[in-house]
Amino acid sequence: MNPIVKEKIINIQRDFSRYPAGRYRSDGPYNGERFRDDFLIPALNNKADNIRIELDGVRGYNSSFLDEAFGGLVNCGFPVKELLERLQFISQDKSLIEEIKGYIKDRVSIAIQTT
Repeated sequence: MNPIVKEKIINIQRDFSRYPAGRYRSDGPYNGERFRDDFLIPALNNKADNIRIELDGVRGYNSSFLDEAFGGLVNCGFPVKELLERLQFISQDKSLIEEIKGYIKDRVSIAIQTT
């Protein structure tokens, strides 16, 4: 018998902010660290969930927000393979999706280089 897989939907514009920016909490209220800690990690900790992240509708993303929010998950102990399987990115801008996946994959390279 297959377990029921629930899907968690996070719409960044609706659930977080239309103006995400910055890496750390000290950078303002809608930073990547807060999005990761308050939205992504709780969703990922529910092992039954696949997480659909709707990216459209915001005023733009800076690289520090994306790297900390998504790449930072690797530093929090989530395996790259699991992240790429469970996180489903939805956007009309396909290059944004590839950029986010790049930040996730790059964190592994950075970790290897520093050990």
